[in-house]
Formats: sequence, C-alpha cells, structure tokens
Amino acid sequence: MASQLLATKSIAELQREDASGSQLNRALTATQLTLLGIGGIIGTGIFVLTGTAAANHAGPALTLSFIIAGLGCTFAGLCYAEFAAMIPVSGSAYSYSYATLGEAVAWFIGWNLVLEYLFAVATVSVGWSGYAISLLDQLGIHVPRALASAPLDSVGDSLHLVLTGAIINLPAMLVVGAIATICYIGIRQTARFNSVIVTIKVTVVLLFILFGVSHINTANWHPYIPPNTGHFGHFGWSGVLAASGVIFFAYIGFDAVSTAAQETRDPQRAMPIGILLSLVICTILYVVVAGVLTGMVDYHELDVAAPVALALDRYDSLHWLGIPVKLGAVAGMTSVMLVMTLAQARIFFAMARDGLLPPFFGRVHPKFRTPSVGTAVTGITAAVIGGLFPVKLLAEVVSIGTLSAFVTVCIGVLILRRTRPDLPRPFRAPWPWFTCSAGAVVCGAMMYSLGPPTWWRLAVWTLIGFLVYALYGYRHSRLRAAA
Repeated sequence: MASQLLATKSIAELQREDASGSQLNRALTATQLTLLGIGGIIGTGIFVLTGTAAANHAGPALTLSFIIAGLGCTFAGLCYAEFAAMIPVSGSAYSYSYATLGEAVAWFIGWNLVLEYLFAVATVSVGWSGYAISLLDQLGIHVPRALASAPLDSVGDSLHLVLTGAIINLPAMLVVGAIATICYIGIRQTARFNSVIVTIKVTVVLLFILFGVSHINTANWHPYIPPNTGHFGHFGWSGVLAASGVIFFAYIGFDAVSTAAQETRDPQRAMPIGILLSLVICTILYVVVAGVLTGMVDYHELDVAAPVALALDRYDSLHWLGIPVKLGAVAGMTSVMLVMTLAQARIFFAMARDGLLPPFFGRVHPKFRTPSVGTAVTGITAAVIGGLFPVKLLAEVVSIGTLSAFVTVCIGVLILRRTRPDLPRPFRAPWPWFTCSAGAVVCGAMMYSLGPPTWWRLAVWTLIGFLVYALYGYRHSRLRAAA
C-alpha cells in the first residue's frame, strides 16, 4: 500500500490525457485567461475582506499585508506557470502533485482544492449578498434581515458556532444557482460574460481610487502599524502577517486559470501569461485601494460587510459614487463566483478521470461540453454553505486550504527540476532554488498566522478526505488498477 500511496503519474501520461481531452471545448485565448484571472481575483478580497483584515489585524498597515500576500503569490505563480505550461491538463495543483509527489499527496491537494474553490464560491456569495442588500436599500427596496444573514456564526477565535436568529441568507443562495447555470451552459459563454463583468468592476475600482484619494485624512494612517494587543495576530507585525493570511483569499483567482488548461487554444504560451499578468495587475490595484480606504475611514470602523460602501457614505460629495461602486462590487463578486465554479467543476473532472472520485463527477454534457454533474454539485453545495455560514469563518478556511496547495506546488517544481531535468519546459521559473523555497516559506508563514481554530478545521476536513480516499479512491484508482 505504501508504494501505491507514493506512486506518481508519468508526465507522458498526463500529456496523453491533454491530447485526448477533446471532449472539452478548446476556446480560450491568453487575453481571456488573463480576464478570467482578474475575474477570479478582484471581488470579495477588495470589497469585503479589506475591512475585516484592517479592523481586526493590521490597521493601516493592510497595504503591507497585501504586499506580503502578493509576494507569496508571485513566487507560487511562477511555479504554477512552469507546471501549467509543462502539464497543460485540467486539475491544476492536483495534477501537478500527482506527477511529482505521489497519489496520496495528490489526493490531499485535490481535496484541499475542493475546500478552496467550493468554499470560495460560498464565501463570495455572502459578500455579494451584503453589497446587494446595501444597494437595494439605497434604491428603497428592503430585504428582511432574517432572509439576508447567516443563521450560524463563530464565537471569537473558538470552534463553537452560535445561532444568530436569522433564517437563511437567501440572496447568497440564489446568486450561486444563477452562476452555476451559466457555467453549465458552456465555457465560451462563461468567458464572454466574465469579460464584460471584469470591465465593469475594474472601471469601478479605478473610480474609487480616483475620487477617494482626495478625501484621505493622513491622521487615519497613524500609527501605521498599531501596537500589538498582547495576542498574536492582533495588530503589530504579527497582525500584519495574520492579515496577509486572511486577505490571501483575495488572490486565489490566479490559480483557477490553470484549471482551464484543456479548454485553452495554446496552453503552453497562454497559461503563464494569464497567471502572471492577472496577478501583477490585481496586486497593484489591491495595494492602492487598501491605502485609500484606510486613509478615508478610521480602521476601527471598517469591520463591516461592505467597507468600500461605508467609506463612500461618509462623504456627501461621494454619495453619487455609492450606487456605481455597489454595482461594481456586485458585478465583481459575480465574476469571482463564476471563475471558482468553473475551476471546481474541473477539479472534480480531473479526480474522477483518475478514479479517485465516482465517474459521474467526470461526465461531460453532450451538447454544452462542460463537466455538467461537477458544476451542478458545486452549485448546490456552495449555495447551502453560503446560506448558513458567515464570511469571516469561510474565508479563513478557504485561505488555509489554498496556501497548502501553493506550498505543495512550490515544492513540486523543485523536486521535478531535480528528478526530471530533461523535461521540456516552455516556461521556466527563474532562480528555482530561491523562487520555490521562498514561495513555500512565505505561504507556510501565512498558514501559521491563521491560528489554531482554522488549523483544527483543516485537520477535520483532511480527516474526512482521507476517509473518502480509503473507502473509495484507493480502491478505484486507475493508476493502481494499471499497476
């Protein structure tokens, strides 16, 4: 059994899977991949989590947190780009680790990618609901709080959940259903819809920066790094690091690009462009928005579901911008859910192809040529989770699952450089010993900063995952059957 757990899938086999992946529609260009990356990155991170991270962890030093998270993502992004160009198949980090670290590690990463994308859709739906309700209120339409809030919430930093008195977050559930329907219909339609949405939300972010910068009160930036309260992660430098772990959720869209490799026309060229360009553009926008937001409003007041909207509401001269920004936020988070739903269905597809999940997860719709069952399962599950849980709890769980995948990808590139230096690499991560090691260390440090409750949730999720693997995946593995 030990040899099976460590067995790797050959690069040649992965490349054959790529060549035989004609059942999926190859329609995406480098530009569309970049827009998918931006669509997946700019959303809840910039419109929701900026407030939570500033108020509870970093204060005005949130800009440093975005830089740290962006640095970790840059290192990981270079590693992803090398893998994506070399192994252009569905499955992202799951497929890469299968080729380098063995089936057991691949299962662990695949299961964590389920945690990443599935919970990301749910997390963003909660933020979307907050902005949608705020927008409707401004238009004179009032939705009862009991139907627009999570019925469950966490108690401080503990694992305990309490009832809030709400019934369900209905807007969050409805938007997930609509997004899943779009992804079900086809990849080309999804990409076109995403391109329109990205244009709207980037325009809105630029408007907020342009008009908000003149309302900055520099007194709100002092002290730039608030003194630590005596608890790790509550301000001070540990708070800056903890905030980077929380807002790291904001960056997860770039790795979703790699899940669409089998639906890309020229993946060896387009994948690195889409991953790295979307990452650079979004990091710059994040840092600038964080600086403007904490300059406009005292960071203590930003722990709300819609911090950007709060900043605009504080200034009479900016009230006119409230509706466009809220529309942009709603549009932005819509595209994030779109990209994450797309990515999750492809992860299910890849794992089912390898026999680690039941074959129905790998079914492709005969007309739309999309992973139809995986898309439907993603939509239903994410809608239920988003309807029940609060955004902060979900975001931290997503971040730690994503970071574990990034650490593995960084290590995997280093291992493959050592064991298979002969493989053709259309894109090569520069200075691999530094880039890969730094990516693993920075992402590992952000994992550590997320605190014990989040680690316990990861441990429970991992335990459930390995039970599924032991009861089904190990017995049905195609790699094991071939051996």
